[in-house]
Amino acid sequence: MIKNFIENANFEDTGFSYTMSLISGKHKMVILYCLMEYQVVRFNELKRYLKNISDKTLSTNLKELELDRLIVRTAYPQIPPKVEYSLSDRGKSLMGVLDQLCVWGEKNKLV
Repeated sequence: MIKNFIENANFEDTGFSYTMSLISGKHKMVILYCLMEYQVVRFNELKRYLKNISDKTLSTNLKELELDRLIVRTAYPQIPPKVEYSLSDRGKSLMGVLDQLCVWGEKNKLV
């Protein structure tokens, strides 16, 4: 299968490339994992979990994940404004893949 992929496929047309385009970057996978772990999270909570991330970077990543339909943004009409983020069904379906990356990393860590 891999040989066939290398010989016949345009890498950019593969499922692998598409998946990587959705989760690439320094923070997206961590954001997704936070939402998996804590289920519903507000902006400032995510910022605390991610530690060294600017508001702009976090906001941009959240918007991209929402556009890719991996997360759901719920805004409540109240003062002060309240916005919560959670995984969409599509985002939840990606968690098995990300979990396997963690499993592989734990097994193959070079100490």
